[in-house]
Amino acid sequence: MTNSPSLAARLPFPHTVRWLMPVVLVLFFLAILIWLPWQARQMERGERQEQLIADTLWVEQTIRFQMGRHEDSTRAIGNDILAGTPPARIHERMLRLLKTGTELKRLMWLDPEARILAATEAAPPRVAALSAASRDAADRARRSRNPVYGQPGAESLQTVGTPGAYMMDYHLPLYRGDTYVGSVVATYQLSALLDEMVPWWFAQDNQISLLDRDDRILARRAAAGPGHGVYTHKRALDLPGVTVTLMTDSVKSEPKLLPNLLVGSVIALSLALLWSLLALWGHISRRLAAEDALRQQMAFRTAMENSLVTGLRARDLEGRITHVNPAFCQMVGYTEEELVGRSPPMPYWAPDVMPEYQHRLANVLAGTVTPQFETIFQRPDGTRLPVLIFEAPLVDNEGRHTGWMGSILDITDRKRIEELNREHQEKLQASARLATMGEIASMLAHELNQPLAAISSYTTGALNLLARADGDRQPVDGGKLKPALEQVGAQARRAGQIVRSVFDFVKKRKAERRDVALAAMLDSISALIELQARQHRVTLKTVLPADLPAVHADPMMVEQVLLNLTRNGIEAMANVPLARRTLTVEACYDAPAHQVSVCIVDNGHGIPQDVAERLFSPFFSTKAQGMGMGLNICRTAIEFHGGTLTHRDNPGGGTIFTFTLPAAGA
Repeated sequence: MTNSPSLAARLPFPHTVRWLMPVVLVLFFLAILIWLPWQARQMERGERQEQLIADTLWVEQTIRFQMGRHEDSTRAIGNDILAGTPPARIHERMLRLLKTGTELKRLMWLDPEARILAATEAAPPRVAALSAASRDAADRARRSRNPVYGQPGAESLQTVGTPGAYMMDYHLPLYRGDTYVGSVVATYQLSALLDEMVPWWFAQDNQISLLDRDDRILARRAAAGPGHGVYTHKRALDLPGVTVTLMTDSVKSEPKLLPNLLVGSVIALSLALLWSLLALWGHISRRLAAEDALRQQMAFRTAMENSLVTGLRARDLEGRITHVNPAFCQMVGYTEEELVGRSPPMPYWAPDVMPEYQHRLANVLAGTVTPQFETIFQRPDGTRLPVLIFEAPLVDNEGRHTGWMGSILDITDRKRIEELNREHQEKLQASARLATMGEIASMLAHELNQPLAAISSYTTGALNLLARADGDRQPVDGGKLKPALEQVGAQARRAGQIVRSVFDFVKKRKAERRDVALAAMLDSISALIELQARQHRVTLKTVLPADLPAVHADPMMVEQVLLNLTRNGIEAMANVPLARRTLTVEACYDAPAHQVSVCIVDNGHGIPQDVAERLFSPFFSTKAQGMGMGLNICRTAIEFHGGTLTHRDNPGGGTIFTFTLPAAGA
């Protein structure tokens, strides 16, 4: 007998979780203790860098502001020179300007040949000794007529500055009109500029340097020693004509990690406690807010459902009702308590439609449902209610199919409107038939006149034979009377057939679809068609296949369509040669669509494009006495049967009208 493995051996995962979770928590806590000081160090480093940038910007603005003041003062001296102020007065103003700052070492007034007219030096030379960079700046200022700074250079001006210090000349060109009359030159010592403009507190923490465009050091101030290269920033002084950059390098080193580690540990513990409290408070707040939002949403949804006129009904997969809204209860006449939880059969099912309900219920239980259908509900008082139902699947938040949701519309008003439209259509059809008979009344009178005249003639002949027989006192010869009486009967039957055709066509009766042969409908109106054909001397040709199936239609409507279309075709050929006056009625069966197509082909004048666009519009007619409703009624009648009425040009000249009807059994 083998020993079965222990429970711990069989279930290793829960045992592993018991010792793994504390380890994970400890590692997580240590990670926080390390991450927080590191993050504090990074924040401190960022704050130091941001502070250095802000201080550098302030120093740069201070230097630029002071140099701007000197530029304005130099420009004022230039204006005095252009105004004709004596050189002695100009010399005094230069001395006063020189005393405003130690960074400004020399001022000179030069004529166009660079001869000194006035200067702050005790014994200035006759011609100004300018460096190559300064002469280049003077030339650029003269050409541009704007003040320009020269490239700094290490000049030995023992009289005005520190030997070996970098000097920078500022050239202000003077123009009287378009004539160059000289310039004013101000000389700056860059090291004195840093000593004068950089505050002591900033110099104690940073090494400040002025660099040229090649990053060559022009001047430097390092009161607290050289910088460490950790926190640095560069800022251009934006001087016209020269590139000078102010660079600051902090003497501070990287933040220490150990003090931050201890502080971070305390902060981490405090933050952990605070986070726990905030998390608990946030959880409670979110739960209360969620409950309040749920109550508001439920109240809103309830109010919205109660205000709907559309009935809502939810069912589970077994067909039980799980939810209804007040509109549905009002439709069926039952309360929510009577319906919710009810299983089929439902109390609002009409008895005569019960098989249909059972069939749909079987589809629901099988997992399929008809998306849209019409049916009948019955209220407790026996009132019947036609409804339109839309069904859609109900899916929960996990994607599972839990039932069906139905939207129910009361279509009583729609059914009433459809009935009114149907009655109106019947009246319109009857009016159209009467109008058609009015148009062929003269032909009808002419056609009836022939059999009536024949009856009158044969009757007169028979009476004459009887009169002669009475006069001669001889018996009547039946052999002579029989042909006359037979002709009278034949002509009477002919007249009766014409009258019956007219009566059947114009009488009002209820629309009723049934299976009827197309040939039978043509025969019933053949007398009326032939009347019009004979008047216009048109030959009627009928092409019907022997195996043509019957159509499922209302004979009255289809006969009217045939009569209207054949009359239009006959009238369209009134002005064409007699040899072309042939009207063809042909039909064929479309097996895939299970439809019968009927074509009325004429060889008339055709339909112009502008007329074809409005051919089926109500009250549009090309006939002087036409109502403009014939083709519109024809299209309405065909569409009532689910078919279409179209037209196209006849390749041999004329027009082909085609309409479709559903075949029997469709």
